[in-house]
Amino acid sequence: MRILLPLLLLITVTAQAAGPGKNAVASAHPLATDAGMEILAKGGNAYDAAIAVAAALAVVEPYSAGMGGGGFWLLHRESDSLQTFVDARETAPDAAIPTMYQDRDGKVVRDWALNGPSAAGIPGQAAAFVHLADNYGKLPLKTSLAPAIRLAREGFEVEDHYRKLAGYREEVLNRFPEAAALFLHNGKVPPAGHVIKQPDLARVLTLLAEKGKAGFYQGEVARKLVEGVEQAGGIWTLEDLANYDVIERSPTVSTFKNARIVSAPPPSAGGIVMGQALNILSQFDGEPDTHLIVEAMRRAYQDRARYLGDPDFVDIPVDKLLSSEYARQRARSINPDEATPSHTLGEPLTVEEGFHTTHLSVLDKAGNRVAATLSINLPFGSGFVPPGTGVLLNNEMDDFSAKPGSPNAYGLVGSEANAIAPGKRPLSSMTPTFVEFDDRVAILGTPGGSRIITMVMLGVLEAANDQPVDAWVNRVRFHHQYLPDEVQAEPEFVGSEAAKELMLRGHHVVSTGRDYGNMQAILWRKGSNEVTAASDPRGIGSAAVSGQAPLKKTGTD
Repeated sequence: MRILLPLLLLITVTAQAAGPGKNAVASAHPLATDAGMEILAKGGNAYDAAIAVAAALAVVEPYSAGMGGGGFWLLHRESDSLQTFVDARETAPDAAIPTMYQDRDGKVVRDWALNGPSAAGIPGQAAAFVHLADNYGKLPLKTSLAPAIRLAREGFEVEDHYRKLAGYREEVLNRFPEAAALFLHNGKVPPAGHVIKQPDLARVLTLLAEKGKAGFYQGEVARKLVEGVEQAGGIWTLEDLANYDVIERSPTVSTFKNARIVSAPPPSAGGIVMGQALNILSQFDGEPDTHLIVEAMRRAYQDRARYLGDPDFVDIPVDKLLSSEYARQRARSINPDEATPSHTLGEPLTVEEGFHTTHLSVLDKAGNRVAATLSINLPFGSGFVPPGTGVLLNNEMDDFSAKPGSPNAYGLVGSEANAIAPGKRPLSSMTPTFVEFDDRVAILGTPGGSRIITMVMLGVLEAANDQPVDAWVNRVRFHHQYLPDEVQAEPEFVGSEAAKELMLRGHHVVSTGRDYGNMQAILWRKGSNEVTAASDPRGIGSAAVSGQAPLKKTGTD
């Protein structure tokens, strides 16, 4: 296991700071939030609770994340101020080659990269659970996984959110009998109230709890995973699974106003892109208007495409991208009165990844905290479940550039920095984040593909203005990612005065046709030890603070 710990973040304090005295969890599903609060009530810390929440989400949110996927975990340990980032992103199998999704004429066959076992990277979720339990948790892994095992055995009820996402992938799920039997009902989207039980997944989680990493990446489970993948045309090997490791990395650290922003480093683009955009805004006096925010987004996303990829394969000029000098240079190219056409800024490159992901935020009474963003890429990932495992595999291989210079499934173009290579981790936008002020701490993140970074950035702007946690998750959202050269916005924004002002300045504002994102956030005010939490009203999740009634929201997205 490789561990890269930042010395500058290993700050030893002489006396342990007092925590908030309260526990809090915000997640995308009420059953997962309940699982986290259950573990905290049993004496677990934030890391134990985060395992419980993520494992429960693996059961009740098969469309978003799971044991066949991976993710990023941002950790803070209050006793010694350690801050670290656990990279459990999927890796390309050793047999992967840059042209594996191209036909003999060099054309990209998107179906190979999206559906079935050929689309799946080696999952990191199970390894992350073991790593957190062994290195940071207080409770045995079997205790933290118990709520998820119970949910998998006893089942959970289908609701409208599940039904909508299953509808997107019904055809693909029906290609693979194991997946269809689990997640559909007689080949159709299950009716509301239908109970989904996953006994094979319960057995996999039990083996993981009993045997640790070997319970998933070796032995019976590994054999079934590889046999299932190989028999359906995939390229996994037992060595791919046995060789998988999480990596601890240094978080990115940037500042905005009086806040210290701790976020995700590569292979996530999130911390660098958000930090760069906020640095650009810092070059202007006063509160940034929507035009300046859009122009900062535009420039940061351009550099996302130019420079970012797996840092173990690509040299990334992190210090330059997050420097004040570079921010001043980029800010000078902004006309405060007029939109800057993207094509005038240089290279027309950008990258996109799948849009269905999940996020959880946890704070324990001692002040330890976790922000974790997890994914299997598209809803229900690749749609493939190796027989006898209950493990729905990701389709994160589509996050690589299948052919640098050629559009991906979203019509966008990828760069050489994110080309496929054995053992490489695809670029991501997942952006789990802490925002630290002298008197308060924010914990937040969201799913949403390439729009994740701008959603978190808008949340950071709200937190920097000392707005309550509800304001972060409720804020109407807009986004610019350099290409396509347009401001993508929620329908409510499109008719606003801010949108009209953007259009007068030459911006092309388009509606996404639906609300997007599913932010989960916690605010700890240190002076009063007040803890508040919020779950995005666009989703079905819930937020809970010990001693308070859970805050459950219902929505359609």
